[in-house]
Amino acid sequence: MAVEVTLPSDREVRVKRAFKAPRTLVWDAHTKPELVKQWLTGPPGWSMPVCEIDLRVGGAYRYRWRNEADGSEFGSSGIHREVALLERIVTSERMEGFQGEAVNTLVLSEANGVTTLVLTMDFGSKEARDGAVATGMTDGMEMSYQRLDALAAGRA
Repeated sequence: MAVEVTLPSDREVRVKRAFKAPRTLVWDAHTKPELVKQWLTGPPGWSMPVCEIDLRVGGAYRYRWRNEADGSEFGSSGIHREVALLERIVTSERMEGFQGEAVNTLVLSEANGVTTLVLTMDFGSKEARDGAVATGMTDGMEMSYQRLDALAAGRA
């Protein structure tokens, strides 16, 4: 169930990943700060000391990650543009150190106890998309998704 990454347009990255977990659990893992902090940490050695989520249209979110080895930090924040319970979240996202704003669309579907996540990130330009991809972000996403697998297994 490794992450599947495609580039559907010059501006977008699409990430698809399946989880052996009910959609409610995958939804909660993306929307409840106490759960998000347990899995959305990227490569080993990183933590998420700040995770704030106001899950409503117009509500803000803010994440901050810390490298435990050297103390360096970075963050992202944005606004929820659309929230359809258990199905879809559309957010804006600004990453520290990057110009511009991305629009992320997260869609969850479930069949036979497997939830499929499709995350489409629109970076606004090919240059911004290519810059984001060059950071290795999708490798970090897969590391986090493996922790989400473990979290789901522990809650099953």
